[in-house]
Amino acid sequence: MAAISSLSFTALGQVSGRKRLVSSARPFSSTFDGFRFRKKIFSVSIGTKTQNLNSRMAIIQCMSSVTEVPTVCETKSNFLKAYKRPIPSIYNTVLQELIVQQHLMRYKRTYQYDAVFALGFVTVYDKLMEGYPNDEDREAIFRAYIQALKEDPEQYRYFRYFFLIFCLFIDFVKT
Repeated sequence: MAAISSLSFTALGQVSGRKRLVSSARPFSSTFDGFRFRKKIFSVSIGTKTQNLNSRMAIIQCMSSVTEVPTVCETKSNFLKAYKRPIPSIYNTVLQELIVQQHLMRYKRTYQYDAVFALGFVTVYDKLMEGYPNDEDREAIFRAYIQALKEDPEQYRYFRYFFLIFCLFIDFVKT
């Protein structure tokens, strides 16, 4: 995999008017001709002018594999497929917003599972769903939510139980 550690913005601005077309490539959300994407391959073409008499164009080509990241819509759809019963709107609205936020964090390139974040999420979820009429449905919604994000619900719950036992132990030692 190739990486560019630093590149001046003036070099980016000196891209040639001549385009190098890649099959089935589309411009990336702007009219700038230096960046092109394909479905499975990330391709960057950057042109810079050299300061000699011929004023030739130097091309840097970087290629990298891109993993398939589900869209927010697919994650929400997976949640709704896993939990088919209707959810009261007071809970559903907040759950849908939470799943969008967590999807964006989950599929960020630098994401790593964090037990403290899991503890925070489980605590917020449990407080949010505290008044939900059915305990079994509350747990089924939690499982569907976490599985829609392609994570393990048991792993999320495990640290919470560990933390609660630890707090009880500390309380017991103090008394």
